Parts: sequence; C-alpha cells; structure tokens
Amino acid sequence: MSSTTRQLAGKRRSTTKLNQRAQLQPGDMLQERYRVMGTLGVGGFSAVYQARDMRFASVTRLCAIKEMVNATGDPAARELAKRSFETEASILATLEHSAVPEVYDYFSEGDRSYLVMEYIRGKDLEGTMEERNEPFEPALVVEWALQVCDVLSYLHSHQPQPIVFRDLKPSNIMLDQQGRIRLIDFGIAKVFQGNAKGTMIGTEGYSPPEQYRGEASPAGDVYALGATMHHLLSLKDPRLEPPFSWQERLLPDLNAKVSAAMNALVVRCLSYNAKDRYQNAMELREALQALARPSSTPVQAINPNQTASPAAVAATPPPVSNVPAAVVPPLPQPVYAPPPPAYEEPTTSNEITVQPLWKFKCEDEIRSKPVVADKMVYVGAYDNNVYALTKDTGEFKWKYPATDGIASSPCVHKNDIFIGSADHHVYSIGRMTGKLQWRFQTGGPVYSSPTAAFDHIFFGSDDGHMYAISAANGRPLWKVKAHGPVRSSPFVSDEFVYFGTEAGYVFSFDMRGQMKWQFQAKRAVTSSPILAEDMIFVGSMDSTIYALDANSGWAIWRTRTGRPIISSPVVSGDILYIGSSDGKLYALDIFSGRQIWTFDTTGQIASSPAVWQDAVYFGSTDGYIYSIDARKGRLRWRYRTRGYVISSPVIADGLVLVGSCDHHLYALPV
Repeated sequence: MSSTTRQLAGKRRSTTKLNQRAQLQPGDMLQERYRVMGTLGVGGFSAVYQARDMRFASVTRLCAIKEMVNATGDPAARELAKRSFETEASILATLEHSAVPEVYDYFSEGDRSYLVMEYIRGKDLEGTMEERNEPFEPALVVEWALQVCDVLSYLHSHQPQPIVFRDLKPSNIMLDQQGRIRLIDFGIAKVFQGNAKGTMIGTEGYSPPEQYRGEASPAGDVYALGATMHHLLSLKDPRLEPPFSWQERLLPDLNAKVSAAMNALVVRCLSYNAKDRYQNAMELREALQALARPSSTPVQAINPNQTASPAAVAATPPPVSNVPAAVVPPLPQPVYAPPPPAYEEPTTSNEITVQPLWKFKCEDEIRSKPVVADKMVYVGAYDNNVYALTKDTGEFKWKYPATDGIASSPCVHKNDIFIGSADHHVYSIGRMTGKLQWRFQTGGPVYSSPTAAFDHIFFGSDDGHMYAISAANGRPLWKVKAHGPVRSSPFVSDEFVYFGTEAGYVFSFDMRGQMKWQFQAKRAVTSSPILAEDMIFVGSMDSTIYALDANSGWAIWRTRTGRPIISSPVVSGDILYIGSSDGKLYALDIFSGRQIWTFDTTGQIASSPAVWQDAVYFGSTDGYIYSIDARKGRLRWRYRTRGYVISSPVIADGLVLVGSCDHHLYALPV
C-alpha cells in the first residue's frame, strides 16, 4: 500500500470513528413520552426512528423522530449549533403545506437533538425505482415534478425567511398511500456538522456545482429536481456517474419515450451555471405545465404502492422476465409467476439436454440454498418448514415447522441444523431426528443464513444486530449493532467476522465482538462477503462489486454492473463469479476487477453461483437453472423450472441441487 493510500485510509478511519454512536433501541423512551418502535434510517450524523406517542393512551399514534448528533468539538460551537437547531426547528414548525410533514415537537438531550414529525406511510421514489425493470413513464414523472415544484415554490417564497431544501433526491421524496408527493428530511442536521473537514451539504450527484462551494439558492433545488427527473427517466444513478457529466447521458439515448422537448427541459435544469437554469420552482413549474399541455389525455397520479386485489393478480400473472428488481430474498410475501412449460428444445447446437434425476415438491416457494451432509439434503421453504430428504432419491425423511416463512439457508454443525425464520427465531434442530434442540429469539425477522465456527453460530437479524451464540445451547456470546437490518450472511475467518447490512455497511468484527473496521457502500449490502487472497469481495445494491482489504476495509477496486446486486460472490482460482439484477453473470479477475466475460440471461440473477470443476451453476428469474463454462462463459446446458430461481445451487456427488419458486427442489446432473 502506497503512503498516499495509507493517508487516505487514515482519513477514512477517522471519519468512520466520528460516525460511530449508539442507536436507540425498540422500547427506549424519550421525554417519558415517545416509545421507540424501530429504526427507519441511519446517516452519518443522524438517525430516524418510528415511535409511538404514549400520551395518546387509547389509540396508537405513530410519529417519526429524527435524532441528530452534535459533532462539533468546541463548546461554544456546540451551543451555537443547539441554538441554530432550535431556530430551524421553529421555522419548520410554521410550515403549512400538504406535502410537508407536520412538526409536532423538538427537544435536546445531551449532545443529541430530536425533531418529532408526522409519520408518513408510503414508499420513497428511490425504493420505488429499485422495484422496477424500466424507467418511469415521462407523463408520470412530469406529474410528480409538478407536485414537487408546488411545494418548492411554497418553500422558496416562505416568509419571513425563504427556505432552500438543498437535498432533493429520490430518497427524500415519498409517495404516500394516496399517491401524493411528500418531501421528507429537511436536513437540519447540517447545523451539527460544524466545519468538519470534508462536510458537504447535499448529496453527490444531485447537488449543483455551487453547493460544493457553500452557496445555496432556489436554482440549486431546480438542479436537484432535474437530476431526480433524469434518474427516474433513465434509471442511471447520478451518484455512480462522473460529476456533472449529464451531456454524456442524454435522455433520448437512454429512454426512447422521452421527447426532445422534455430532454431540453431537463438539460436546462442541469446547466452547470446557475444563471442558465430555471431560476426558481415557479419558472420550472410553468415549463412543465407547457410540456404536459399538448397531451389529450390527462396525467393521472399513479400510486405504485397500491396493491392489486388477489383476484386481479390471479387473472393477469406477470411474465417471468418482468420480475421487479426487489423480487430478491428475502421478501415478506412470496411471489409466484408460472413461466412456460418446464422443458424446451436446446436453442444452440452445443446445449446439452438435461432432465432432473428427482424433484421434491413442498407447499410454497424455495428461496434458500440447500445444504448436504451425510447423504442428506436440508432446505427451508416459505411454507415455514425445514425439510430433510435423501440426497440420492429425494425421499422425504422429516420436516420441522417454524411459525413463519424461511428464506435463510440451513447450516450444519455436528449433529444439528441451524436455520433462521421470519418469525424472529433461529432454530437448532437435530439433523437425524428433526426434533427441536433449542431456539433463540431476536428482535426482528432472520433472513441472514447462520454460519458455524468455533462451536458458535453467527447470524444477523432485521433488528439491526449481528449475533454470536453457543451452538450447544443458544446462549449469547455477544451481539453488535450494525446500523440497520442484517440480511447478509457472515463470513467467519480464523480471527474475524465479516458481513454487510441494509444500511450499506460492510463490517469486520473480531471474535470478542469488537469492531475492527467498517466500510460504507452507497446502498444496501444484502450480498454475503467472501474472503480470498486477503481481500473481502461483496456486492451492493449500488450496482457495484467491491474488493476490500481484509485488514483495513480500504477499497482496493470496485467494478460496476448495470443494476443492483443481491447475489453473493464465489471465488475459484483467480476468478470471481457473481450475478446482478441486470441479468448478467460476471466473471472478474480478483486482483484487478477486470471483466473476463459476462453471460446474459433474460431475467435477474439473485442466485449466488456455485463452481465445480470447469463449470459455474446458478439460477435466474427467467425460470432457468444454468450451467456455464467457467473459463469462457459459454452455455453448457440450462433447465427451465416453472418459477423464479432465486435459490442458490449446491454441488454434491455429481448433483446440482437448487430450489425454485415453483415449490420444487431439483436434483440435476452436473
């Protein structure tokens, strides 16, 4: 590592220490009034919690509480920040607009200040984008932008003090249950960051150039709205592109439905010089209205959060190739969309025809990875059961019922099976008898697959913790806070535990539960890390594959894919294999991240690949199980199931064992 790299790593570690702080836990009380129900989001200097106002004893009144940490070291500066917070909280409390959450209360406790706001039921536009395979319709984006302009105009003309939002982006724009736009997170945590080196108000990619210099104006909000519109229309995340390179990503090249007029409007919003943009939200609103005027059909405010009736869904099942980006494990409710029949003639001359040696049907989707031990196969399913089958014939031996669905993959250790469930528990089951040995309760669903090492079981939970418990009796050794739900499965080395979180962190903890380092990606890390050549490899929902130094957490290289990554990597020799929701399986050089080859499917790849001899095996949401030549990326064979294949395969004694959302576990010849 060069001296420059070491200096940068040192700076990153100091910033990381600044961000380390204890989070509130479910059940904690604030002001003897607000009971914390859970965490909604975590940032560097702030966190947002769902809470219940206990003053309303006869009804459940929910609220959102934003907690801000005063990060300034100077006592005078800390007092100034506290007064600034009170001033800005008072201003927010005066806002009266349907798109602005109502402020109920604010207060300070020690070095933390709290803003109590209306709790909005709905989904932000970033989460909505992650569920789609395609850009939004231009007419819908115009309707949303008009609603945003309406609230920005209100803020920009607010008296006695105009308000510039300064952090407009998809994750700060919510669609409530009625399909209306609501702005969230007014960013008043800025007053606590003081003059910390490297602090920038706003978000890279959405913030205008002048905001990097500390200048804020209504034209800056226009720029951010233009960047948001571009993202919605193209699905090209500006945080992952070179700064201010919009001219290289013209909308008609990315979305044929975008007209020249709409492209011109967005390009003007994104002008580098503020004077070349629409000067305020009212100007932009007039331009948007003119853009929408020629349409003979009025634009409707569509609510993507609205769920169709079961009858309607049954009548019009979606095609398998149109699975939304969020159909990846884990899901609260399973989805089943039957594709065409299970067998098709080979489409290439070198494609080998395969048929299952056996298949076993359970009562619901199989998304977990099976495990093999002593000629037995164990697998969990969304029908709440763990199944034990004979490896050679698929003969049923026993099943054990949890009380909710199982997306976690089983772990075999000595004579027991360990598996997590959405019912908040990890179960220890005798693998020969199917009888419960013990169970351990967490504060949330367990989608993370347990890992056994040193007679302990390591796993994460949606309660925001990583756990280490005794394999013998389930007694806890330690649990550590992880800034968000942990759905990644831990990798345990001789000294350290590595895992990712839905808050975007990758952690390294030692065996005592002491953190060694943390690395932050730009989005959730559901992918499970793997260690090879003193590097940690992992994928992220920010569409990036990371290679991190195992000792420091410093990023050695990063490689982009076309869409978010749920698939976990596997390393064979000097090649890393990983799938992406862009439908490609990637083969990369582990030392440089250089792409060796990619293989295209017609679905998304959430399945994690398995390598055996000269072949790679994986599933896709197009319904196929694939076998690919490991060196050249050529198709060897594929077999079509009747459901999404999100389960990851395991190879044992010449068999490929993998589950499908068609409720079957398949045994195919390698």
